[in-house]
Amino acid sequence: MAASTSVVPVAVTVTATVMPGLSTNADFSDLREIKKQLLLIAGLTRERGLLHSSKWSAELAFSLPALPLAELQPPPPITEEDAQDMDAYTLAKAYFDVKEYDRAAHFLHGCNSKKAYFLYMYSRYLSGEKKKDDETVDSLGPLEKGQVKNEALRELRVELSKKHQARELDGFGLYLYGVVLRKLDLVKEAIDVFVEATHVLPLHWGAWLELCNLITDKEMLKFLSLPDTWMKEFFLAHIYTELQLIEEALQKYQNLIDVGFSKSSYIVSQIAVAYHNIRDIDKALSIFNELRKQDPYRIENMDTFSNLLYVRSMKSELSYLAHNLCEIDKYRVETCCVIGNYYSLRSQHEKAALYFQRALKLNPRYLGAWTLMGHEYMEMKNTSAAIQAYRHAIEVNKRDYRAWYGLGQTYEILKMPFYCLYYYRRAHQLRPNDSRMLVALGECYEKLNQLVEAKKCYWRAYAVGDVEKMALVKLAKLHEQLTESEQAAQCYIKYIQDIYSCGEIVEHLEESTAFRYLAQYYFKCKLWDEASTCAQKCCAFNDTREEGKALLRQILQLRNQGETPTGEMPAPFFLPASLSANNTPTRRVSPLNLSSVTP
Repeated sequence: MAASTSVVPVAVTVTATVMPGLSTNADFSDLREIKKQLLLIAGLTRERGLLHSSKWSAELAFSLPALPLAELQPPPPITEEDAQDMDAYTLAKAYFDVKEYDRAAHFLHGCNSKKAYFLYMYSRYLSGEKKKDDETVDSLGPLEKGQVKNEALRELRVELSKKHQARELDGFGLYLYGVVLRKLDLVKEAIDVFVEATHVLPLHWGAWLELCNLITDKEMLKFLSLPDTWMKEFFLAHIYTELQLIEEALQKYQNLIDVGFSKSSYIVSQIAVAYHNIRDIDKALSIFNELRKQDPYRIENMDTFSNLLYVRSMKSELSYLAHNLCEIDKYRVETCCVIGNYYSLRSQHEKAALYFQRALKLNPRYLGAWTLMGHEYMEMKNTSAAIQAYRHAIEVNKRDYRAWYGLGQTYEILKMPFYCLYYYRRAHQLRPNDSRMLVALGECYEKLNQLVEAKKCYWRAYAVGDVEKMALVKLAKLHEQLTESEQAAQCYIKYIQDIYSCGEIVEHLEESTAFRYLAQYYFKCKLWDEASTCAQKCCAFNDTREEGKALLRQILQLRNQGETPTGEMPAPFFLPASLSANNTPTRRVSPLNLSSVTP
């Protein structure tokens, strides 16, 4: 697959005529004018069968105050070419709406108006996509899928390329040309065309969204010459969310709310997704619940909502959501994913996988279903099917860190550490501040006996905020293995402090391990008080109770013999009664550069 690693600044020469009323301002000073533009573009996209863009524009327009009758815009004027093609267009649009794409294209052949020509080309494109999807419904493996192509793409590219060179494509035509180029994996050319489309028709959300799907990092974004329009703010907020730049995204969305889009369900849902991405589960759940009250029949993003309910093991809420969505539309991909999550939470993994497969039959390019199906196959120990599912997810979106992480886990099970390392590194690049990726990388390096790199990863995982509270324990065990007893003790001390100071009543499996090591460490240092305190803590755990009692007896015996602490071995001072970071001088290893980590 061709990929663009760097993008040169795009110099766009706009010679196509911009439709009346579609020029946009750079700010939000005139919300009434913005509403007029949104209503106009909603109508224009609907006429061309671009239903998702039409819906997005209509939802955004609905969130703004209503316009008085005197300010409502009349429909765009009809040209001579439009009038000549009106009958053919009206008939073809009726066929298009019932998904008879070949029939629609047949009756539009030879039409000259820009609207009819777009519908003619778009019908041919969708016909090819539909045939491709029909052939891949029963063959979800990557090998079979790779052999099925949209046969119409090359012909469409040749025809649209000629029109493009002759400067005869309007904003919608440029959008379709970009989609065809992207489908043919001509990524750099597609980016150039989509940028041109945003200049010619900045109000068309579909072009911005397609451009968003091709941008892989922030550096790439900087080089794009984008139009100075208020639509750019929505685009930047969306791309920041996709690139996991959540703070920037939330700031953009807050700015949009402040200027007057506070009632937009789209913005509210995007904010919820952003909090989901940074694993602020309580905040995301709260926003999704508010969104459900505001828009109770909404299905978009409800699969993300179900992921949050799944993580929190909220079975009754997930069950209610699944039943509710079934009543609204049982044949939507989001509904199938929600039901799949429900069965997965009940450990009925075969049923869960069945619903994710059903979602993919409805839409083979639906990212979430591929990733979730990979997780289910992992639960069923079907590693080859899991690998196929994760690879499909990456084909759909290379920025899906969950798929890269899932591949790493799969190859870890298969005991293939070099493959595992590669996939974990890709996941880490996408989520540099996610401790789970760093811990997984550390474990991988440990298996490859690259202990220095493993230590870097565990420390970095702790520094960015260890979600699973395991990085310090793993780092401590690594220090143990390297006979670095002082560093190991410091890690265990910090671990104990962290789990006691977080205020959560959670069973930490390694707590007993930490107290056992510290008891033995202080015993070797002849610090009887500290050793005795840790040994008493050991007695609270089944797996260390006997060792703790034995150590207490030894301490008592040595104290009776008059043994005194020695100053030969340095030891950190430890007071379990007051578990604050201030009491422990912890040796900090500076966060290390992971860029040179290739075995």
